[in-house]
Amino acid sequence: MPHPIESESYEILRRRVDTTGLGPLSRAVVERLVHTTADPTWAGDLLVDEPALVAGRQALADGAPLIADVRMVAVGITSRPAAVIAETADGIEEFVRKAPVGAVWALGQDVSIVTELVEHCRSGRIRPALVIALPAGFVGAVEAKRAVRELGVPALTNRGERGGAALATAAVNALLYL
Repeated sequence: MPHPIESESYEILRRRVDTTGLGPLSRAVVERLVHTTADPTWAGDLLVDEPALVAGRQALADGAPLIADVRMVAVGITSRPAAVIAETADGIEEFVRKAPVGAVWALGQDVSIVTELVEHCRSGRIRPALVIALPAGFVGAVEAKRAVRELGVPALTNRGERGGAALATAAVNALLYL
């Protein structure tokens, strides 16, 4: 049962942002990110794709690996463990070997990891179930997120420079808690 403040917050959010036309997972993700930031403009900035989110949720339900770029993303996902790229000696290479197909990638901090992931997808070395790419930054973030979208892999991104670990975490939690 949600806390009364959370319930009231979602009521306010739904008065300010119309999410009724979205699929159930898209709505859950958009609302969770707007709630997390208290910023209704996220609703127009996110690029949600219901089939991609369905694929990611199903992969998680089936026990697919959940791979986070940084610990901050992983610790916010409390209902299941996530492996952290930044804590491994080989970085992304270890996960390319261990989970070449079907993993969910939650990237909210490190633009360079998003760029590496794109290259591995282009080369065919990995085929993710879902890529959540929401890093923030003035250098390379917009381009990296655009590159993810152009891959044609199931993805959740946004158009602009905004993002961050809390947003990637919130997106995963929205999929897990719906």
